Amino acid sequence: MRREHHLPVSRTARYFTTGDPHAGVRELWFVCHGYGQLAGRFIRHFESIATPERLIVAPEALSRFYVEVPGKTHADTHVGASWMTREDRLSDIEDNVEYLDALYAYVLASLDGASPTFTALGFSQGVATVARWLERTNVHVDRALLWGSTIPADVDLAAARALRATRLTAIAGTADEHATPDMLAAQNARLTTNGIAYERVSFNGSHRIDREVLGRLAAEGVPTA
Repeated sequence: MRREHHLPVSRTARYFTTGDPHAGVRELWFVCHGYGQLAGRFIRHFESIATPERLIVAPEALSRFYVEVPGKTHADTHVGASWMTREDRLSDIEDNVEYLDALYAYVLASLDGASPTFTALGFSQGVATVARWLERTNVHVDRALLWGSTIPADVDLAAARALRATRLTAIAGTADEHATPDMLAAQNARLTTNGIAYERVSFNGSHRIDREVLGRLAAEGVPTA
C-alpha cells in the first residue's frame, strides 16, 4: 500500500539585499516576490527607496522552475520561483514560515545591535506568504504592505497575533486582475469582522509595483513610540 511520508531536510535559501547590514540601519524591509519571479530581479523595484539607513531584503522562494514559453527550450526561457502550490501545501507553508523566521533572525544579528523598524511587503503570491507568516510567527512586524493580492481564506485572522499587531496596508492598481474590487471588498469585510484596522491604497494601473506609490509609503515610514 502506498503511504506518504515527510522528512525535514536542510537546504540553502537565496536572498538579495540593496546593501550590506550595519549598525546604522534604522529600517529593515523584507520584500516577498510574486509567482514566477526571482528575488534578484524583484528587488530592483526597490532600489529607488534604498538608503544607507533602509536595508531592503528580498527572500527568494524555495522552489525554482523554468517558466514555460511555447516554442522555446529551457535553455532559452526565464527561471522563476514559487512559494507554494496546492501540492503538499501545508508542508510548504511551514517551511516558508521557518525560512522567514530564520532569515529575519540572521539579518537582525548582522546589524551589530541596531533595532530597526520592520516592514514586510508581499507582492502577488508573496501576499499569501507574508499573511501566513504573520499568522504563525513571533516576530514583531511594525508594518505589513500587502500589494496586488488578498489575504488567503485559510488565514485565521482571529488568531494571527503578528498580523493583528501590525500596521496593515493593502495596495492595488485599479485594473489589477489579482485584486479586483470584489476581492478587496471581501477582504475588507473579513478584516472589519475581525476588528483589524487597515489602510487601503490604490493607483491607476494593473498588477505591478508602482514606483510613485512605493516612494510615498517609504517616505511615510513607520511611526515610533
